[in-house]
Amino acid sequence: MDLFDTDQPRNLLHKDGTVNYYERLLSLPDANHYLNSLLTNIEWKNDEAIIFGKRIVTRRKVAWYGDKPFQYTYSKTTKLALPWVEELLILKEIVEQKTGETFNSCLLNLYHDGTEGMAWHSDGEQDLQKNGAIGSLSFGAERKFSLKHKQTKETVSLILQHGSLLVMKGTTQTHWLHCLPPTKMPIKSRVNLTFRTIVDKNRFNNK
Repeated sequence: MDLFDTDQPRNLLHKDGTVNYYERLLSLPDANHYLNSLLTNIEWKNDEAIIFGKRIVTRRKVAWYGDKPFQYTYSKTTKLALPWVEELLILKEIVEQKTGETFNSCLLNLYHDGTEGMAWHSDGEQDLQKNGAIGSLSFGAERKFSLKHKQTKETVSLILQHGSLLVMKGTTQTHWLHCLPPTKMPIKSRVNLTFRTIVDKNRFNNK
């Protein structure tokens, strides 16, 4: 596995959270390999959301994997984690070694082209570890990623590159929103892996 040795990146936020960006976590050949493998081997399904009481099916596709069949609820729909596939375990280990964090699950997104994106939101669901790290790996088309402070409305933006890693941690989700804006530019597909830590409620219930 060819990795680039990079120093600890600076925090992109000047207050109320921590966001680190590793521009080249994976070499170009490795990034290309994993992009093709993920497109083929992941059990992609169209995402669903309940908006104003109506079930909406998105063109964007998602997949949810984890150590256990964790339940994860967002947009008023619940997903059950599938068992890890080899590619995800390898990538999880790479992200954990780089960041010093540990993860037990991964939510994947497949954006077919630039018309698909993600509106402003924060990942503050009760299923997630509070103030836990989220490691976001990007493969495929480069896309703009933006963060917006909930009170001051100031924004921070960057371009997520093929094979890069973005890590949000600390109080970022409490104070900042983030989005992937759609674009009219003719771009190809992008796969995004967001490694997360789900709180195992059964572990606490059995005590």
